[in-house]
Amino acid sequence: MYKLLKKDGIARRGEFETVHGTVQTPAFMNVATQGAIKGGVSAFDLKDIGCQVQLCNTYHLHLRPTDTLVKELGGLHKFTGWDGPILTDSGGFQVFSLASLRKIREEGVYFSSHIDGRKIFMGPEESMQIQSNLGSTIAMAFDECVENPAEYSYAKESCERTSRWLERCKTEMERLNSLPDTVNNNQLLFGINQGCTYDDLRIEHMKRIAELNLDGYAIGGLAVGEPKEDMYRIISAVEPFMPVDKPRYLMGVGTPGNIIEGVKRGVDLFDCVMPSRNARHGHLFTEDGIININNKKYERDLQPIDPTCNCPTCQKHSRAYIRHLFKAQEMLAMRLCVMHNLYFYNNLMSRIRKALDNDTFDDFYSKYAIKLDIRI
Repeated sequence: MYKLLKKDGIARRGEFETVHGTVQTPAFMNVATQGAIKGGVSAFDLKDIGCQVQLCNTYHLHLRPTDTLVKELGGLHKFTGWDGPILTDSGGFQVFSLASLRKIREEGVYFSSHIDGRKIFMGPEESMQIQSNLGSTIAMAFDECVENPAEYSYAKESCERTSRWLERCKTEMERLNSLPDTVNNNQLLFGINQGCTYDDLRIEHMKRIAELNLDGYAIGGLAVGEPKEDMYRIISAVEPFMPVDKPRYLMGVGTPGNIIEGVKRGVDLFDCVMPSRNARHGHLFTEDGIININNKKYERDLQPIDPTCNCPTCQKHSRAYIRHLFKAQEMLAMRLCVMHNLYFYNNLMSRIRKALDNDTFDDFYSKYAIKLDIRI
């Protein structure tokens, strides 16, 4: 259940209560694709860096170790050790990214595994069954993510198919949640708004899926190559038609600046692989912008990555040491930097929530929306 605590313009401060704990929103969900954060970070480490929600990947876990094995072992929470909320995506985006290996039909999508090439079919029912086996807190509806730009006629056809798939997802989840052997009988379902960068398609699709009274709603199909101005325009166009009493999730976004802009436009939840991916290459977020720790100027720098940061890495290690670890190709470099970047993102959300609580979000926005994305 979502509770809207207050608003600052369109920006929302809320609480999202689930069977696995209450999420303070706005919030960033940390991406543990295959049940772990890439870079050697475990579910137990997430507690130390302020994570509220772990996000896992339906497609990848279906292929290995298989969702049936995860169910046999008690579900994702027992399997990974994370006891807070878990969101699983539907597999739709991964199918989208396998363009050369897939065929989309009304019943679902036929595609080939990227691991061994074996033929796989996934439709709305299969996606719900996989996510039910995983036992996540939140399951995402199976949708078609269309590339930008796309022909209007195809985008419209895709929206209609995604709507029909969503109705099938809802029916199947209700069935699965009623079964006695289901891992999580309180699993929630989020629908996904699509429509590429066409305002009218986005709005009509949002109106249609809002009628299904789901547990939450996401804006999908953005941050896939379109200009950020288009993304912001679409969020602003869709927001008035999103239910006020349900959490709103902007999928796959983004930079700190993108997140601040999203909050300003009424978004509650975010996820992105960017902080962990960038960290593994030494690109680190700080109060003053983004630094590349591989640069020679950090060779003798005994400061922490960010002198204002309270993450475990900044409390114990210097820029010089971390740069050395990268140059020596030590795995510890990635772990320390992923811990820092994820802490930075989770702490950013905490600061945003505090600004909303204190009616100072406009000042926060003016100070940080551009600054945090600048490369130093």
